[in-house]
Amino acid sequence: MTQSYILTLTAADRVGIVAAVAGMLADNDGFILDSQQYADLEQNRFFMRVEFQDAGNDFPASLAELRTRFAAIGAEYDLDWEINSSDQKPNIIIAVSRGSHCLNDLLHRWKTGGLPVNIAGVVSNHDNLRKLTEWHEVPFHHLPVAADNRADQEQAILAIMEREQAGYLILARYMQILSDKMSKTLAGRCINIHHSFLPGFKGARPYHRAHERGVKLIGATAHFVSPDLDEGPIIEQAVERVDHRASVEDMIRIGRDIEAQVLAKAIKWAGERRILLNGNRTVVFR
Repeated sequence: MTQSYILTLTAADRVGIVAAVAGMLADNDGFILDSQQYADLEQNRFFMRVEFQDAGNDFPASLAELRTRFAAIGAEYDLDWEINSSDQKPNIIIAVSRGSHCLNDLLHRWKTGGLPVNIAGVVSNHDNLRKLTEWHEVPFHHLPVAADNRADQEQAILAIMEREQAGYLILARYMQILSDKMSKTLAGRCINIHHSFLPGFKGARPYHRAHERGVKLIGATAHFVSPDLDEGPIIEQAVERVDHRASVEDMIRIGRDIEAQVLAKAIKWAGERRILLNGNRTVVFR
């Protein structure tokens, strides 16, 4: 199969960006496989994702040359842009606590080729999920955390990410609140998953309290982490309806399934470079 490449860009909206991109690719024997764009008229911002491949002798011989040839357009239109080959899967580090449902799902999807990322390691403040992680031949890092070592523990996570050249930290039911400093350091690079009962049922036993109130919708939200707790740019959400027959255990089981599915979608789209930040929102080219 011919190698493909992915161009993503954001910019102040103006006439001519799409034509310039398409023209540059045509002039360099680039064949467009998929192209999506979105203009946010309220914010006057433009977003684009193009996947393309080599279609002739004039196509650049390397990724570096391809980027060099595109740089003139990037400068002319003041684009914030990237070009990557589709086989360059970003490395990720997964952070977990005791709950295994999201981690187990991600490891399985990754092992069977269902996630376009490389899981470079798992970090946890507990040792419970070491066997599961190492069974999948993924390094496990036990990093206990307490009030007096939180800054050091977060620095250790960042050191692992730097060593593994990880593009993302995935909070797969990591039951710790990141510091503002950590959140800002990983802006646009840290994805969290949580149940849909926030902010109504914060804290412990949310499913029990939701059951007591007769909640009829169970869901989950995947979002980028920001200093504002659970209020970062949303990537994906899903819900499932329940009724009076659902026990607390039923609701927990359904909620865990939704969390795993929603988080996997968010990571897949990140790996395929389909997510672009738009202030406190995201543009997701599905």
